[in-house]
Amino acid sequence: MIRICSKCGALLLDDTESCSFCDVPAVENGEIPEPVTVGAGSLAETPEPEWRMEVSRRLEQYRTRRGHLHPDDSQSGLPFRQPASVPDIEDEVPERPRLRPAQRQRSAERVEICIQPELNFSSSPDDRARPQTALVPVATLAERRWAGILDALFLGITCVGFMSMFRSLGGQMTLEKTDAIVYLAVAYLFYALYFFLFTVMAGATPGMQLRGLTVVRLDGSLPDSRQLLWRNFGYMLSGATLLLGFVWAVWDEDHFTWQDRMSQTYITAAAPLSNLDSLDIPAGRRRFAHK
Repeated sequence: MIRICSKCGALLLDDTESCSFCDVPAVENGEIPEPVTVGAGSLAETPEPEWRMEVSRRLEQYRTRRGHLHPDDSQSGLPFRQPASVPDIEDEVPERPRLRPAQRQRSAERVEICIQPELNFSSSPDDRARPQTALVPVATLAERRWAGILDALFLGITCVGFMSMFRSLGGQMTLEKTDAIVYLAVAYLFYALYFFLFTVMAGATPGMQLRGLTVVRLDGSLPDSRQLLWRNFGYMLSGATLLLGFVWAVWDEDHFTWQDRMSQTYITAAAPLSNLDSLDIPAGRRRFAHK
């Protein structure tokens, strides 16, 4: 048996003497409780309490404001319709153009690139370090070798004579390390003086003169003083490298030595060209060694 409070309509248990909500006695002065049948019929006959009606009324107002139900609907249905599209806040707010930093105006700079042109040696009278005429060919290696042997013999005789004179004056010669360096330095000094005196002053060494060899320019004419000085420097450089400048003629295509390349001259067994006017050689450049 289910009892209902007569004041608030709450369900009461069988052994409850008062309502737990409104504290009203379940059985008042001689009141006889009546059984209540639970079901759809009993709910329709029993009047709803005021608090339920108030809650239902406020719920319907809330649903009406939200637009989910009509005012007459007692129960909301499942929302199968598409929800109202809410405008995107990002679309409503216009994008502000981004301010780019002001670019600094660079001052125009002018850069000049100087490209060095190719060297043009076509106007040089001695454009090739090789003989320019077939009338005055280069002397053969055999002839120049014999002339070198004679010059070495004369140079050796000179050194031996100097050593003999040194010993005759009371000097002593030993074979120590320091003395050997002094001997080599003295021999190189005699070598340099030998080629300087005979090359610059006479135009040819004694060995070349005995073999009938002459120093000429690339065009076949006699060299000037400046070229003879360069040739003497080439002799000194070849002697300082243990005669490597002389041996270079074996591999050179024109059989030129270092002194030949440096002075633009070479040794020939033919007679040099004597017609200087036809070769357009300035008078100031005529050498003084050959008379």
